[in-house]
Amino acid sequence: MSGDSIDATPPLAEHNTQALRRLLSRARTIMAGPGEAEGRLEQITGIIAAELVAEVCSIYVRRAGDMLELYATQGLKSDAIHNTRLRVGEGLVGDIAAHARPLVLSDAQNHPNFAYRPETGEELFHSLMGVPAVRGGRVVGVLVVQNRTQRHYTDEEVETLETVAMVVAEMVAGGELVDQAELSPVDGIGIKPLRLEGLRLHNGIGMGTAVLHQPQYKVEQVVADDPVLEHQRLDDAYADMHGALQDMMETSAFDKAGEHREIMEAYRMIASDAGWLEKLHTAIDSGLTAEAAVERVQNDLSARMGQVADPYIRERVQDIEDLGSRLMRHLYGDQGQDTGELPEHVVLVARTLGPAQLFDYDASRLRALVLEEGSPTSHAAIVARALDIPVVAQVKDAIERIEQGDTIVVDGDSARVFVRAGEDVQQTFKDALKAKTVQAQKYDALKELPARTLDGTEVNLFINAGLLVDLRRMHETGANGIGLYRTEVPFMVRPEFPDVDEQEVIYREILDGADGKPVLFRTLDVGGDKVLPYWEPGDEENPAMGWRSIRISLDRPAMLRQQLRALVRASAGRDMRIMFPMIAEVSEFVAAKGMLDMELARHEERGLEVPTNVTVGCMLEVPALAFQLKALLRHSDFVSVGSNDLMQFLFASDRGNARLAGRYDTLSPSVLSFLRAVVSECDEAGKPISLCGEMAGYPLDAMALIGIGFRNLSLVPSSIGPVKAMVRSLELGSLERYLRTISDIDHRSVRKKLKNFAQDHQVEI
Repeated sequence: MSGDSIDATPPLAEHNTQALRRLLSRARTIMAGPGEAEGRLEQITGIIAAELVAEVCSIYVRRAGDMLELYATQGLKSDAIHNTRLRVGEGLVGDIAAHARPLVLSDAQNHPNFAYRPETGEELFHSLMGVPAVRGGRVVGVLVVQNRTQRHYTDEEVETLETVAMVVAEMVAGGELVDQAELSPVDGIGIKPLRLEGLRLHNGIGMGTAVLHQPQYKVEQVVADDPVLEHQRLDDAYADMHGALQDMMETSAFDKAGEHREIMEAYRMIASDAGWLEKLHTAIDSGLTAEAAVERVQNDLSARMGQVADPYIRERVQDIEDLGSRLMRHLYGDQGQDTGELPEHVVLVARTLGPAQLFDYDASRLRALVLEEGSPTSHAAIVARALDIPVVAQVKDAIERIEQGDTIVVDGDSARVFVRAGEDVQQTFKDALKAKTVQAQKYDALKELPARTLDGTEVNLFINAGLLVDLRRMHETGANGIGLYRTEVPFMVRPEFPDVDEQEVIYREILDGADGKPVLFRTLDVGGDKVLPYWEPGDEENPAMGWRSIRISLDRPAMLRQQLRALVRASAGRDMRIMFPMIAEVSEFVAAKGMLDMELARHEERGLEVPTNVTVGCMLEVPALAFQLKALLRHSDFVSVGSNDLMQFLFASDRGNARLAGRYDTLSPSVLSFLRAVVSECDEAGKPISLCGEMAGYPLDAMALIGIGFRNLSLVPSSIGPVKAMVRSLELGSLERYLRTISDIDHRSVRKKLKNFAQDHQVEI
């Protein structure tokens, strides 16, 4: 990993370094001096304005209700103090607080977010530089300097103001200016029961006692007395951290290969990144202690990258934040959580978790995980799935609303978290846990039995996979194989693009682990909301319909050929099954298949062993392809419907838009008619068709799919048991006849009618 991979900031010039040290020293002296806190804050604005040659310096403090109140100023009208207030997100000051990042403008008044406050007299000033004052990951204030002229502030001046903002944040957090209770949301305070909602990352039910994961350390001393000593302390703590990570990797949790081990290897590589360490040493050179340097760099990274929407970039930021906390632990000589003090049943609550942090807790006591952030492919989620722990993420303000020691029930199936629930609610979930155990035993008994309807039609049930750990679930559930292996997932948990040899190892391990069962590999499907951490995402207004998937692969043929070469090598001497995603027209499929043919010919020419049988298919996700099926099926061995993307394109409905959630139903007459026509076309051509995606994982939806002709479904492993139970209780002939009677109705959905059919015919849904 290159030294500049963590957005390294140019080092300060020597004279700027001296000025910053002088400014920090004076600010520290004022903070420790006598007098009222607001008076000392006023003095700080004066020295900032003087050192930065600014005509205005103002400090806003965050108050209850997410209001930013002017607490001190040098240059604006004094009457504005305590009278000027802006909501977070309002005006330029509010924008800085809302996004937790600096703002530099040479002509602030023409900015669309500029909010004029006549009581301040700031109409005289044109240029503006503002930075957030961050404490414990929360913005507690904003520092602003202004000039009459259209001044262009330098990166060094921004960094200087950010460093001074740390001093101000300490004063605010200390409670001298604002009651500390104002710095936290108030709706979670008290003993009332709460029901919080989030995003399901792993299903299941977990009950236990809340343990708050808050690796926060208060920096007592910001300015260094001996920079040489601080450099040495940093190097010693850094070496200790690496030793501890190595010890962790040698524990029994990492005995077996798997993505959780690969994630930790990538995590260790980030810890070794020279750019991160260099930034820490540069911060010490500016006059900070080692602890303050870590906090300064972490705040800077969070401000610069934390607002990025792409989950994979955010995960990398989370890894670095985790490393910062881990490094702080070693600087303070704190060896971490004593698991002996943990309750027997732990529900871990955190803003976010790095991949190593779950292993800081006794896995035998963990019952569930609640996160304020996180995505399905976040490192913490991958590790938690390997440990089979229910996870609910994106639970707003979980840390503030849940108190240490609270009784918590985590319903991973419905993505809900029940805090301080009453005995009746707890008993309901205890009963549900018992019922789930009985149900799991029932599904386990079906493992070796075929998914065959009562009237003799067999349905093949495959799993969707993207991790080595999923192979275990394939065997445990008795699935027919892997109907969708997402090859992009291993790419996303690595710090750099894997070469052909590395990819071959991955694919060979998957095929070996499948133990002869079929594995269908989907070529790289990135772009849109899936950006590789080592790629710069493009700026697209509608990335879901933009440069993604096969479009990227065809535009970067060397990348696709490398992947195909690795797949051919891994499949040598056995069957190879592969499909190309996001095909919009037949020519794209022909071009992609042509590259595969080139790789196969290349192997044969070199006398290398090739796959015994090659099956090449196409994913149907773009509706336009449905009108080219006759031409496509002359080239493709099979079709696999990708229901997730297909549904959002059919309905012109962004599946990530919460406002549209539930607006359209996959069991609408239009969807079933569309899919029935596709099935009929494939049957006529004698080509197999399957469906992978969320739709196949719900028993009622799967019942409808089988009723219109699907005989191959690929679903998440946890759905194999419920769907198989449905199939084995279904008389297909009755369902087919019933579906014909409701195919032309004008209702938005036939879900209710199908549910009534299932109940009337004792179909297990």
